[in-house]
Amino acid sequence: MKQKILIFFLLSVFHFGHAQVLPKKKLDKTEINETNQINTISDSSSTRANRESSTDNTKDPIAKIQDYLIISHKRDTVHVDTTLTIKKEYKFNYLRKDNFELLPFSNVGQTYNKLAYNFNSDKLMPLFGARARHFNYMEIEDINYYRVPTPLTELYYKTAFSQGQQVDAFFTVNTSPQLNFSIAYKGLRSLGKYQHILTSTGNFRFTTSYNTKNKRYTANAHFVAQDLLNEENGGLKDDNIIFFESGDSEFKDRGVLEVNFEDAESILKGKRFHLDHQYNLIQPKDSIASNTVSIGHIISFEDKFFQFEQDDETDYFGESFRSSDLKKQVKLENFYNQLHVNYTNKTLGALQFNISHNDYNYGYDNLVVLNGNTVTNRLKGQVLAIGGSYNKKFEKFQLEGEIGANIAGDFNGNFLTAKATYPINQDAVVSAKINTNSKAPNFNFQLFQNDYINYNWENNFNNTKTQEIELQLQSNKIADVTLSFSNIDDYTYFKSNPTDSLIKPYQNNATINYFKLKVEKDIKYKNLGLYNTILYQNVKDENNTLNVPEFVMRNTLYYSNTFFNNELFLQTGITFSYFTKYYMNGYDPVLAELYVQDQKEYGAFPRLDFFINAKIRQARIYLKAEHFNSAWTGYDYYSAPNYPYRDFAVRFGVVWNFFL
Repeated sequence: MKQKILIFFLLSVFHFGHAQVLPKKKLDKTEINETNQINTISDSSSTRANRESSTDNTKDPIAKIQDYLIISHKRDTVHVDTTLTIKKEYKFNYLRKDNFELLPFSNVGQTYNKLAYNFNSDKLMPLFGARARHFNYMEIEDINYYRVPTPLTELYYKTAFSQGQQVDAFFTVNTSPQLNFSIAYKGLRSLGKYQHILTSTGNFRFTTSYNTKNKRYTANAHFVAQDLLNEENGGLKDDNIIFFESGDSEFKDRGVLEVNFEDAESILKGKRFHLDHQYNLIQPKDSIASNTVSIGHIISFEDKFFQFEQDDETDYFGESFRSSDLKKQVKLENFYNQLHVNYTNKTLGALQFNISHNDYNYGYDNLVVLNGNTVTNRLKGQVLAIGGSYNKKFEKFQLEGEIGANIAGDFNGNFLTAKATYPINQDAVVSAKINTNSKAPNFNFQLFQNDYINYNWENNFNNTKTQEIELQLQSNKIADVTLSFSNIDDYTYFKSNPTDSLIKPYQNNATINYFKLKVEKDIKYKNLGLYNTILYQNVKDENNTLNVPEFVMRNTLYYSNTFFNNELFLQTGITFSYFTKYYMNGYDPVLAELYVQDQKEYGAFPRLDFFINAKIRQARIYLKAEHFNSAWTGYDYYSAPNYPYRDFAVRFGVVWNFFL
């Protein structure tokens, strides 16, 4: 029945997509490829921009795809892209970004294990904690703004695992050339294949952009409300691991495998209001004017909380203060203001000076007295910081720099980033970047409370200090190569104690050296392609607190072609993914954090995915058989200790743009 419904849906989509298209001149196949698959809006599916009066004989201009703009929080701009490429295939997932360096858990909406790290940071304040719940938590840098000549809608849909779906619906419109609104909601509900791992998440976003007609004043604002809920089961019981790995048909129904508990859940909720506006005091009147002066203001208020609750205590987390109705909630309120002055001169470049103020309030409602010691319930204070940035192009060299430092308050912190970019030729660009950062450990390292006795602490750790050098080559003919070397001092981490298997925070006082080399290359021959991504990593850490696989690789062999008079673009292939064995991090539900374990190595299992993707006008259709080799390469695949990776599954989805 499901196959009939799927076939009917595919035929309906093709018929509807074909019906939208007016007859037009046939395109030569050489004009259509992965980077230009009719990435325009047809006359019949778009409205006229800047409509003229009915008495005007001049032909109305038609909105082009290049007119539909996406603007980042840093005011960088790209246009909407409706092409279908291998990189789009990699991004067709719950996060809607390439997750090459992440390993998902069995159910959509659960957490991810890390296969690699990035220590490039411009943060001055500690983060909230519960980082395993933040992969789908949309930060300020994840929110975009828009400018469109006609209303634009994007619908994303993908099947989940057992009684669930995931959707991401987006709509934006310019009520005038000066004012834009967008509204979006990303929702998920998935039961999962194992006992008690239901996920239910929602991300609501509303944005608006405004500028005066003379563009002297501009403003971008957004409101985000997020709700991420996960049922927690602690993974498979140790004595059930053998049943999973046996491959016995009796246990192919994963619901029969016993888990550590079935009465717990964790939830992360947050709301944020953000406004970034700017006024030009001195505005250039023409392209040859040399000076521009503007003042800007950023105000951001975020209120979030994380809560772990469980019906009855379990020995899995040690002793507890109470035997039932375990519940603890930690909150963070952060109010941020920044004032900045920008000066642009054709000779000197673009300069900015800023001063910012953070008012934070993190903690719990009650004090905890443990073994005669009192664990405080709140970290509250204010931090004042200054910073600046610089941007200048010297002939072909593009230089960028940014600096920031806390000058008053409870937390010390500073960062420096410098980058130089040079285009060797039209195909190749090289860049070099240096980043240093010193920042206090996340709030949950400093203070944590829970009904489980082990999960109560108050620490005064040193700042974590990182230095990173990154070299990059971007070239279609050669390859995309990224090489980085990082030094990390006073690295903080959670670790399982071998004696009682309970989790505590620690700080590594030794220096960690982390080397990372990533190479990407797309090799094409006629309609065939081979996209390769290979990552090599090397860590020198005498305490074994930063564990990553030595090699991570992903190789996609694919075929692309057009059919039905170039109305259908089809792409099909097989993706091979693999990473070498390493001491994979475990997952702790109480903290919603990954922790270091050194008891057993995991990995070295291949993953093969077969996909068929199609593009009909502005609709991209995805069909994938995930991990289809699971039955014949051994049941030794895990996302974390006691948390098996996904079995074979067939999933379907679509991304559809509507230009009204």
